[in-house]
Amino acid sequence: MAKGLGKGINAFFPDIEEKEDDIIQEIAITECRPNPYQPRKTFHADAIEELKDSILEYGIIQPLIVRKSIKGYEIVVGERRFRAAKEAGLEKVPVVIKELTDDKMMELALLENLQREDLTPIEEAQAYANLMTELKVTQEELAKKLGKSRSHIANIVRLLSLPEQVIAYINNGELSMGHGRALLGLKEKDRIIPFVNKIRHEKLNVRQVEQLINQLNERPVRKKEKPKKDIFLQERESILRERFGTSVNIHRGKRKGKIEIEFYNDEDLERIIETLEK
Repeated sequence: MAKGLGKGINAFFPDIEEKEDDIIQEIAITECRPNPYQPRKTFHADAIEELKDSILEYGIIQPLIVRKSIKGYEIVVGERRFRAAKEAGLEKVPVVIKELTDDKMMELALLENLQREDLTPIEEAQAYANLMTELKVTQEELAKKLGKSRSHIANIVRLLSLPEQVIAYINNGELSMGHGRALLGLKEKDRIIPFVNKIRHEKLNVRQVEQLINQLNERPVRKKEKPKKDIFLQERESILRERFGTSVNIHRGKRKGKIEIEFYNDEDLERIIETLEK
């Protein structure tokens, strides 16, 4: 079980783990199918291959936990073992059969997703958020169940409040969790996307980002009376910001107007020009 899960599935479902008095039986591997509620759709081939080699040498040491279904058996715990056993050419697998409702299967799928060794901060945050929704528990209650601190869960879940583009960068590894947490501290939220472009182009580390954000937050905000932009211009600015990934301002005068597109360096300017040419 991955370190990220803490106390793990047994904290929520004390009856789900294998017990001494459980009856272990062998069933045809063709009768097994994955948990239909499992959000994880891909498994690392290298990890499955390594587990397959272990199964070929030692067999399946820990039985799969399954539930009976109309079309055979659905795997509750042990999908990696199931996949590796298929790769190894096994015809039968050892199982323990449990009775579970669809709701419990869904909850288990979310919990199993947290066990992944390659879990990204965003995937972890989404798993926590989904668990709180499905199990109707607070951050504090979830933290106790998983053996985590409430602050750890709160800080990770807060990442989901970042713009979608930033979430994608954290999820694919372009930005770290530390970058994300630092960006949450930026007071002017409309500057997050332009600031992220600066981080990526200049390859700023978390410490540098924190220092720059502190400087930005300390700047006095200019308060000057100016006419509020109408909804039309605000919507167009929002569309252009999304397209160019930077701050955009539209100014409309009596006879003409202008559009200001912000860039940080030559590379950033080239990127914007390429976007315009598409």
